[in-house]
Amino acid sequence: MKLYRTGHGVVVESHDRYYSSASISLDDLLTRDDLGEYLARVISDWNPADGSAVEEMLAPIGSQEVWGAGVTYYRSRTARMAESPQGGSFYDRVYDADRPELFFKTTAHRVVGHKQKVAIRSDAQWSVPEPELAVVVTPNAKIIGYTVANDMSSRDIEGENPLYLPQAKTYDGSCALGPGILVASEEPDPSTEIQMEILRQGATAYSGKTTLSARKRTSESLVSYLCRHCTFPHGCFLMTGTGIIPEDSFTLQPGDEIRISIDGVGTLVNFVS
Repeated sequence: MKLYRTGHGVVVESHDRYYSSASISLDDLLTRDDLGEYLARVISDWNPADGSAVEEMLAPIGSQEVWGAGVTYYRSRTARMAESPQGGSFYDRVYDADRPELFFKTTAHRVVGHKQKVAIRSDAQWSVPEPELAVVVTPNAKIIGYTVANDMSSRDIEGENPLYLPQAKTYDGSCALGPGILVASEEPDPSTEIQMEILRQGATAYSGKTTLSARKRTSESLVSYLCRHCTFPHGCFLMTGTGIIPEDSFTLQPGDEIRISIDGVGTLVNFVS
């Protein structure tokens, strides 16, 4: 079952059928620990719809915050150490530590959805997308769904000084989510593949892939740390880290098309403004 947000309300896709409702908000739904069971009970009372109902989809976020987890893949550890000679040992130590790196990514108004434009900072020279599985978390710290995330990052700003991380990570158009939310109580299988392709003038400028099995930390452990002393009245999204980072010679350019696919979850497409 997948949940989408559109300009006309929420849409549920279930067994190749679509159901829409304008009388309930995404915020209301994402606070429910029993979301899957609830939707299964009520969608028969919603308005039938067709596939065109999700053509004008928006980012599947309401009033939630978006947080990130860093250095959860060995590839991320290696890249972060390479980009930050002054602070590289920090990333090495956090990879092996019990406590994960967690950081605030952004608020909802800076998030874009499927086929919308992400941004690169004008004061950055080295910008990359980071493809990630994001989990949807209720106010009770329960994971109720999954979506595809693009954690846009300015690697030269981050590498100059670890204290510049918020500027490297948080700015308008720095995050994309979508296309929708896979409503599920169990995480995708560790063999699930994540792929990213970047097209430039119609040709492949970069491609890479990994699997969830390459991630060192589980979603549950990351959420447990995030929610220890933070409350989320509307729930939150937590990006669980990236295992795909382009080589150091690559940087995004305006007009690039970014395609991120996670088996069973969806394919998120964005364009660089």
